[in-house]
Amino acid sequence: MLQPLVLFDLDNTLIDRRGTLAGWAAEFTTEHGLQDDEQAYVLGMVAERAYPSTFDMIRALYRLPMSTTELWRAYCTEIAAMVSCPAEVLDELDELRAAGWRVGVATNGAMDIQHAKLRATGISERVDGVFVSEEADARKPQTQHFALAAARCSTVLYDGGWMVGDNPVHDIGGGRSAGLRTIWINNDRPWPPNDPGPDHTVPNARAAIDLLLLHSAD
Repeated sequence: MLQPLVLFDLDNTLIDRRGTLAGWAAEFTTEHGLQDDEQAYVLGMVAERAYPSTFDMIRALYRLPMSTTELWRAYCTEIAAMVSCPAEVLDELDELRAAGWRVGVATNGAMDIQHAKLRATGISERVDGVFVSEEADARKPQTQHFALAAARCSTVLYDGGWMVGDNPVHDIGGGRSAGLRTIWINNDRPWPPNDPGPDHTVPNARAAIDLLLLHSAD
């Protein structure tokens, strides 16, 4: 019998990406002598898409002396030093695995930064597998992304699996299309009108894990 599978999004699901980026952008603009409006622009660029190409544009726009590679490496190091995952969430990931679940992370993004965050927070040690979209050019909401994430957990997509995430399109819509049941982390937001809703809505990752543990006990 297959073990139950749950895939978690990373950013703004298991970790607070928004808050971490805001703190990083403030430090970055101070370090490079940029103004408040420039800080907001840099934050918006990185929040939308954090890749080396993003820093190539930032470097050119503000005529920064560092190379793109240096800026990108500094970003990965600094974000990893700032990001955290609540201790109770880490403990409950352990509980899920102890209860027989296969636990994975399915995240869009660049490999360097996503794996840096996973290592720094301790999440990588508490899951069975991780798939980052850049590894195979398969981004959520594509079904292939979820299938590859399941494979990293040494299992397959099947009825009874779950996807937990904060993005209505990438995580919830994509997870549903992949045949997974879904838990939406609403982060104090209303569900988008006219979109098919998730199976469950919760405020944070801890509440999502509590719900999954209840399913384990059924």
